[in-house]
Amino acid sequence: MIMGSNIGTSVTNTIVSLTQVGDRNEFRRAFAGATVHDMFNWLSVTLLLIIEVSTGMLESITTAMRKSISTGGKGGEVEILKVITEPFTKLVIQLDKEVLQDWAVGNGPLANETSLIKRYCKYEGCGYYTSTELSTSPETIRELTTTVELPTTTECKVGVEDSCHFLFYNTSLTDAQVGIILLVGSLVILCAALITIVKILNSMMRGKIAGIIKKTINANIPYVPWLTGYIAILVGAFMTFIVQSSSIFTSTLTPLIGIGVITVERSYPLTLGSNIGTTTTALLASMAGEGEGLLDAIQIALVHLFFNIFGILIFYPIPFMRFPIPLAKKLGDTTAKYRWFAIMYLVVMFFVLPGFVFLLSLGGPIALGVVGIPLLVVFALTVIINVLQSKKPSFLPSFLRTWNWLPKPLHSLQPYDACCLALPCCKSCREAQEKHEDLEKVVVRKSSGTDNDAFESNDTRF
Repeated sequence: MIMGSNIGTSVTNTIVSLTQVGDRNEFRRAFAGATVHDMFNWLSVTLLLIIEVSTGMLESITTAMRKSISTGGKGGEVEILKVITEPFTKLVIQLDKEVLQDWAVGNGPLANETSLIKRYCKYEGCGYYTSTELSTSPETIRELTTTVELPTTTECKVGVEDSCHFLFYNTSLTDAQVGIILLVGSLVILCAALITIVKILNSMMRGKIAGIIKKTINANIPYVPWLTGYIAILVGAFMTFIVQSSSIFTSTLTPLIGIGVITVERSYPLTLGSNIGTTTTALLASMAGEGEGLLDAIQIALVHLFFNIFGILIFYPIPFMRFPIPLAKKLGDTTAKYRWFAIMYLVVMFFVLPGFVFLLSLGGPIALGVVGIPLLVVFALTVIINVLQSKKPSFLPSFLRTWNWLPKPLHSLQPYDACCLALPCCKSCREAQEKHEDLEKVVVRKSSGTDNDAFESNDTRF
């Protein structure tokens, strides 16, 4: 579940990149910058999941660390920006943490509640009452059991009606419906804010100012350029710790990558740092528990931390191993040419593929292995052949140097693009875009100070 959550958290910035679909070059860069996070997470999960299932490496490391942790103290939740945002979020929704805790444990007075939304925000005491519970204790002689009455004293409290004041209080909607409304509303607000940021930056950063900012952000440290990326990782971790969400940080990076302020290469270590930053927040929050619950929470947080650390150690220090960057750029090129591919990518990578693996897992390890292993082998061979086709085609037999011997739908997106263009909405959009691009090709003399050439590099695509 921890590995799956890493993949799921990257869906937000991928959705945000769609807000720049209007400009082909911006969309190419934005989608590449967003999916570099996806590629890192998918590669890390694919490799480390196999290692974990085979060796139990993460479990062994965190179990050893767990044994050295004392359960005597109790931590508290870290609140930084939450101090500012919580008063506003409480006006929209409030959740009952006691209900959530009883659901997680499986017993308790609130385990049968059907909603997490708070019903009472104030309680009135009604004194104390004494009840008698029946307890059975085993006898060693003849294996008989004796029933003993145990009196217990409990504090009585009654919830005050209409004591809560927030938007979804006493709503007739279910929790799932409220959650969908909040999710859609949050994404709309996030995208609107980021679009506004892009427009403001495009209007402010022109000429020399844009050039200075771009060169400063993407520059390397003199004499020790290799150290720049590691400092970027620390910056990404610190900024994510401040905002307490890797999704917010990476979603903010996406439009900046789209307009060319930050390169994909520079965004990669910043994204890796955000993965570390979000685990430190979870680690500190896990210390708010007590007893065995504290140890379990800390161990899960440590698993998340070491998963990301090992992923970074594999896919960053050695430049050759930074596979997420070229993979993300390839996706950026593809989506710039076939924009519908971005929607298909979202559906397949975040819904179809996880759902397919989940259904296979229901059949047990044998079914998962019988179907999953051949698919992984075919995928690995395809990747290897593609790399050899572009780097060392002489190593391959003549028929494998291209995929032209396969039916076109198996090695090209053009047939699917033709199907999409047959739809009236897509056809009109494509015609309007082609007309707009033809107009852009016309050479027009501009007045000084109105261009934005500083955002153009030798590689105009990224």
